[in-house]
Amino acid sequence: MQGQSAIEFAGNSRVHIALAVTDLERSRAFYELLLGAAPTKERAGYIKFEPDDPAVNLTLNEVGEASEGRSVTHYGVQVKSEAAVREAVERFERAGYPTSLEEDTTCCYAVQDKVWVTDPDGNPWEVFVVAQADAESRKSSSSECCAHVQPEVEAASCC
Repeated sequence: MQGQSAIEFAGNSRVHIALAVTDLERSRAFYELLLGAAPTKERAGYIKFEPDDPAVNLTLNEVGEASEGRSVTHYGVQVKSEAAVREAVERFERAGYPTSLEEDTTCCYAVQDKVWVTDPDGNPWEVFVVAQADAESRKSSSSECCAHVQPEVEAASCC
């Protein structure tokens, strides 16, 4: 890894939200209207939006059917450097939160370095930097990319 993000965006970080959706095309149309922007990446069962305003990395992940409860698979903060990921690890560990670090892993059709942490209510969060903006596969076999998805959401729907 080179240490810097392969993705340019305003500011030093932006929020990431991964949603599980049952109808990818209907959801695509809705989020194009909501965000006033077209997707930046589209793959089978996956669409990504990255508007500057509001600054967000929003992914739509198609699932077979709606699940009870939340439709969010996980939350994240995208940062611009590997150093920012390491700083997040240090902050969480100093505060007593267990972390799970992944380096040079494929997730969401991109190669990333990241740390996973769970908030007090059980919500999974990742802090990540994108090292390579495009990858052929959704995830590598060793990645926790889909490990944080609620049980009722197919593992393949992550990212």
